[in-house]
Amino acid sequence: MKSLGIDIGTTTISAAVLEDGCFITSETCKNNSFLAPTLPGERIQDAQLILDTALRTADMLFARYPDIERIGVTGQMHGILYLDGEGNAVSPLYTWQDARGDTPCEKSTDGQSWTAYLNSETGLSAATGYGLVTHAYNLAHGLVPTGAVTLCTIGDYIAMKLCGRQTPVMDASNAAGLGFFDAGKRTFNQTVLRGIGIDPAFLPGLTEDRFIGICRSRARVAAAIGDNQASFLSAVRDREHEMLVNVGTGSQFSVFSSRCMTVPGLETRPMPGGGWLLAGAALCGGRAYALLADFFAQTARMMGVDTNAPYAAMEGLLKSAGRPEDVPTVLPLFEGTRQDSTQTGSITGLTAENFTPLHLIYGMMDGMAHELHQMYQAYRAAGGTAKKLIGSGGGLRNNRFLCESFSRAFDSEITLSDGREEAACGAALYAAD
Repeated sequence: MKSLGIDIGTTTISAAVLEDGCFITSETCKNNSFLAPTLPGERIQDAQLILDTALRTADMLFARYPDIERIGVTGQMHGILYLDGEGNAVSPLYTWQDARGDTPCEKSTDGQSWTAYLNSETGLSAATGYGLVTHAYNLAHGLVPTGAVTLCTIGDYIAMKLCGRQTPVMDASNAAGLGFFDAGKRTFNQTVLRGIGIDPAFLPGLTEDRFIGICRSRARVAAAIGDNQASFLSAVRDREHEMLVNVGTGSQFSVFSSRCMTVPGLETRPMPGGGWLLAGAALCGGRAYALLADFFAQTARMMGVDTNAPYAAMEGLLKSAGRPEDVPTVLPLFEGTRQDSTQTGSITGLTAENFTPLHLIYGMMDGMAHELHQMYQAYRAAGGTAKKLIGSGGGLRNNRFLCESFSRAFDSEITLSDGREEAACGAALYAAD
């Protein structure tokens, strides 16, 4: 049986076709849908353009494989858009990068940000960019569009349109990404929502059914699932013993649990089909390495050397020299943490001998690995048992030295996933199951 998976990413839209769980082909196109912000911190995209691009990509693959029987959808699970009573978008997509939750909250008496205020009011921990933080901000500032009757994620919107529905429904794995969600009960915390002025009836219904409709009179369409969970489904084969680290622009640590665990610094996210995914994200993640590359490029230009290839120069240095012993400690918190966006990075342990480009490169890679390893340590302290390390994302796939830093930090050999559109493949696997 063939299944199609669609992944609505922030910068790309991808689709993959599997047959009996085996990869056949994929298509990826740019998601050129960003709109000019109208407010400071706003990050929005054109929902209609995303829909058109996703449907066009699906049409392309259906033309080649008309016997596709299942369709799965995933995508950035924190962002939201508003819909009218006929199921049409009446707003842009407010992406997971929307930073208005970091702006001062008028309701706070001590200058808290909107995110900090909502977390203190609820006793829960949502992050800036999470859909219900964005929605609370929009409600308070009169920004919810006239005619809006509900909201959903972009994945829910695509799945709904594929099967001709007029109302969205959400899988718990996607709904949890909006915030203020009870992972153990797999439902929104309605008491908490009412306490912060959000009407639970405005949110879409949750479904425990895998499929929500039919596309093209044949293909069954699955409810959209979280992109973190979709990538995990694709990359990890032995979920009881393996954990996943992903390094792209950001970086994440994810591990499956058959019981609902609470681990400091990690979110407990429902897995589609049962169980939970413990997940933590580094806000800067793989971008830390890019910032170091840009620092070297700026230094070269200062010296009168114009270079567009700092990564090649860094790789060449790593290949020509062994790992030094006195690597400084780099804390790459350029954008803070999920828990505290005001934290900053640091470099310690510098001496006259180790203040070199080679040492800084290794320090940065070690720091990137250490940030995720701290999440693993918290998981182990809470009773987690998984030990085998799986790696995914271009940051690891394109840098064997970064892989070595992760192996050192986790004291485990790292095995790379095949890297072929993991989120889209995970959605296809879920739909085919």
